Amino acid sequence: MSAKAISEQMGKEFLYKHISTSAAVQNRFRYATVTADTDWDRLAQEHQWLLTQRLVVKPDQLIKRRGKLGLVGINLDLQGVKDWVKTHMMKDATVGRAKGVLKNFLIEPFVPHKQEEEFYVCIYAVREGDVVLFHHEGGVEVGDVDAKALKLTVAVNDKISEEQVTEQLLCHVPEDKKGVLASFIVGLFNLYEDLYFTYLEINPLVVTSDGVYVLDMAAKIDATADFICKSKWGDVEFPPPFGREAYPEEAYIADLDAKSGASLKLTLLNPRGRIWTMVAGGGASVVYSDTICDLGGVDELANYGEYSGAPSEQQTYDYAKTILSLMTREKHPQGKVLIIGGSIANFTNVAATFKGIVRAIKDYQEPLKEHEVKIFVRRGGPNYQEGLRVMGEVGKTTGIPIHVFGTETHMTAIVGMALGHRPIPNLPPMAAHTANFLLNASNNTVTPANTRTASFSEPKTANDVSPAKKSKAGLPAAKATTLFSKHTKAIVWGMQTRAVQGMLDFDYVCSREEPSVAAMVYPFTGDHKQKFYWGHKEILLPVYKNMVDAMKKHPQVDVMISFASLRSAFDSTVEAMQYPQIHTIAIIAEGIPEAQTRKMIKMADEKGVTIIGPATVGGIKPGCFKIGNTGGMLDNILASKLYRPGSVAYVSRSGGMSNELNNIISRTTDGVYEGVAIGGDRYPGSTFMDHVLRYQDTPGIKMIVVLGEIGGTDEYQICQGIKEGRITKPVVCWCIGTCATMFASEVQFGHAGACANQASETAVAKNQALRDAGAYVPRSFDELGDVIRTVYDELVADGTIVPAQEVPPPTVPMDYSWARELGLIRKPASFMTSICDERGQELIYAGMGITEVFKEEMGIGGVLGLLWFQRRLPRYACQFIEMCLMVTADHGPAVSGAHNTIVCARAGKDLISSLTSGLLTIGDRFGGALDAAAKQFSKAFDSGTLPMDFVNKMKKDGKLIMGIGHRVKSINNPDMRVQILKDFVKQHFPSTQLLDYALDVEKITTSKKPNLILNVDGFIGVSFVDLLRTCGGFTRDEADEFVEIGALNGIFVLGRSMGFIGHYLDQKRLKQGLYRHPWDDISYVLPEHMSM
Repeated sequence: MSAKAISEQMGKEFLYKHISTSAAVQNRFRYATVTADTDWDRLAQEHQWLLTQRLVVKPDQLIKRRGKLGLVGINLDLQGVKDWVKTHMMKDATVGRAKGVLKNFLIEPFVPHKQEEEFYVCIYAVREGDVVLFHHEGGVEVGDVDAKALKLTVAVNDKISEEQVTEQLLCHVPEDKKGVLASFIVGLFNLYEDLYFTYLEINPLVVTSDGVYVLDMAAKIDATADFICKSKWGDVEFPPPFGREAYPEEAYIADLDAKSGASLKLTLLNPRGRIWTMVAGGGASVVYSDTICDLGGVDELANYGEYSGAPSEQQTYDYAKTILSLMTREKHPQGKVLIIGGSIANFTNVAATFKGIVRAIKDYQEPLKEHEVKIFVRRGGPNYQEGLRVMGEVGKTTGIPIHVFGTETHMTAIVGMALGHRPIPNLPPMAAHTANFLLNASNNTVTPANTRTASFSEPKTANDVSPAKKSKAGLPAAKATTLFSKHTKAIVWGMQTRAVQGMLDFDYVCSREEPSVAAMVYPFTGDHKQKFYWGHKEILLPVYKNMVDAMKKHPQVDVMISFASLRSAFDSTVEAMQYPQIHTIAIIAEGIPEAQTRKMIKMADEKGVTIIGPATVGGIKPGCFKIGNTGGMLDNILASKLYRPGSVAYVSRSGGMSNELNNIISRTTDGVYEGVAIGGDRYPGSTFMDHVLRYQDTPGIKMIVVLGEIGGTDEYQICQGIKEGRITKPVVCWCIGTCATMFASEVQFGHAGACANQASETAVAKNQALRDAGAYVPRSFDELGDVIRTVYDELVADGTIVPAQEVPPPTVPMDYSWARELGLIRKPASFMTSICDERGQELIYAGMGITEVFKEEMGIGGVLGLLWFQRRLPRYACQFIEMCLMVTADHGPAVSGAHNTIVCARAGKDLISSLTSGLLTIGDRFGGALDAAAKQFSKAFDSGTLPMDFVNKMKKDGKLIMGIGHRVKSINNPDMRVQILKDFVKQHFPSTQLLDYALDVEKITTSKKPNLILNVDGFIGVSFVDLLRTCGGFTRDEADEFVEIGALNGIFVLGRSMGFIGHYLDQKRLKQGLYRHPWDDISYVLPEHMSM
């Protein structure tokens, strides 16, 4: 939702902070909020004026007409306010049909004034601009201001002046107040624009000799403008409508939604209800709510919500578990039902999202069975068969009744099944996965039969594009009737390779001669070529850094498809409209501020450009062109016969529901001629009527389907068009959102524009008006397909439509990645890994999630155990690893590794190069003795060789005992690092057999020479062998294998890297210059043969 109501206190704070006017605005920031937890003494300290002024108190909970309801305490002292609040706090109140609890109050100074000093002012947004309403009589008895207030419409991009306001709005205002009011209204309008308000009402606005007082205020702001207004707004809380509680679960889902590129919505209507929904898609969620209410379930409907926009498995899991948690808190005597519904997805991988739902069902299987929950599932879209299979399987394994249905079942049929209004059919097993449709299309029985040789009633022309008609000078350019043809070329803004590949596959299956995408624009990379498939061939499409080059090099392009983000969509669209070659722009992004959208609409109207969107999936013209992900993947393109034109054109707001219309129309008629989803925003770039008139003027279209929606009045234009005879073709129309009038409190549906601000904007009122005008209107969405079929059959019967024979489309090879996803092919992996998996929502180390790693406080030693040894090691083992890293971290600048690092750093090399230089010195002679010591001592000990025999044998063979000896330390000057480790190992290790053996060897070697001690490398090497063999996590063979493959040297490499990096940083910090070794430390000698 974009337009969201804010509290009166928040609205006044915005006004007091940011209004710029010469009028003296009084009582700035003089308000105090009171809740059940308020400390009155502290409140009085913070707001001293409470003790000295007369006061007004009222609930601040989005309640209209508080004065008439007796919910305002006037002219009270502080004690009177306390008494008034005490009688109202946490008490039930009824406002219209909504029942709620009063719990948030606003205290302000009382303003003595006369009735003639009260005025009314309101500013609200419409498609063409903003309307300022003013009435010279304000207050409780203002009445129907729409009928009697003076009105000033300010066009998009226009400003207002005090002269305009005075002349058009202040006709009945006393002369002495005109100047103050004019200045205030202009300042208010500028504030309204700057802070992206969509509605701002002050009643009454009091003007006295002292200045202006804002008494009561109601306001809505465009929440999508947060990225623009954050610095001015600060943190805004949007209170729920009166009568509906703000639940923490709603806040949790709203937070998930804010952090996600997908859409996640949840509104709790009746937490004790037995009917719960989990619906994919903004439009579909409304349709399911409508159907539940139509079948008498309004009082038992527990929630409204939707998930869409390809949420990840984890996001779907979080959403599903929230709903399952809510619905399993209180039992219902009749048990409960969960409707997991949705239309046919355009691009969401249904199987992937269902995995998240399945995980949640498994987690809640016992509570679900205890609460006697039955689950009904209906979905379509990419990989939906696999999703339904997995959902059916979880029902069998958990014992929860789960009934699954695909696209063969009408979208809302499961509602009737869930509520007992229709039987649950036993369906035959469905295809295993989406790909069955594609692998051999010519032989598949599901593919349309080979009976079509031409388009239906489409006239054959060389090029069916009708360019924008030339308009008379000074008038806006006329827009094209035909937006797309077989020759349409588009530029795609954004690196949406999957969407582009989908368009090219559609082009190929439609037998287009050339790809519809000419180029892509992506500002974040340099100019380059991007590889795509054209049927079996690989082709290259150019990608440009800027639009100028793309337009210049591709003059034939007349369509731009913008995948720009909500932040950049406005700028990129405005730029595209600077090029006269562009006639159509599709804007996919959701969440563009309404003010920016209206500016784009105005510019498009002036330039004769058709905008589809924002917040849309796009549109499709079968056999010609499709926008982005419209129509879904190829299996749905084929199933819905979108590879060739039919006779029916449709226009919808919802992208998901447009795909459902493709399905319905293909099953009930000869197919779709063209379909457009105009988008769910309050001000779509093009309206229903724009497209209906295009369809009326297109000979190949014989009937029109419109899927309208609650909110706005666009559908009334269709009524007028039918009545006036401008629209003569049959129009089948249904407006979704009929359930809204049955709810006690206002519910904002998934689309930003799906909210009725007056009775005429309700779906019920619009459906009746359309029916009265002569449109074909079903009794519910359930019957939409039947009505479409009836009208189509009549057109066939009277000869208007002559069905033609089918032509089988060419087969398109499946992408390797998608075939792999569906499990159709297998290929040996280039790599295998068993220690880490980053593919899911959470990084996993050896089977352990990263959150669990931190929760268990495993530390570096624990992580190293998981990644190196694939085990969760005992705590003492993790501590020992960390101690080893600490004692091996550094041993001064003189050792070869540190020396190399320092020399490299001083030569101006970077950190990685300097570190690598030091690491390359590690080997048997420096630091790398851990593995060698472990192997030598293990071999001797395991073979039963006595320590003395081992020493004598190594001496006889002329080999050094690795891990024995130190340049500086000796038996008389022990290495404290070894002593610290020895104390820990002796205290915590279950057994130290190999260490004891090594210490016996040390006794023998030090008796010969005091510095032949067991050094730190040797100690760590033998101790690690004891650890691996005795900690209980490894077999003897596994322990020996880790020694053999060099794991122990890794301890020294990892530890000493810390020291090497320290030396590098130290040299850089000290700004040491290039190192040159001194001559006096070098012995210069002649070659041996010359010196002799």
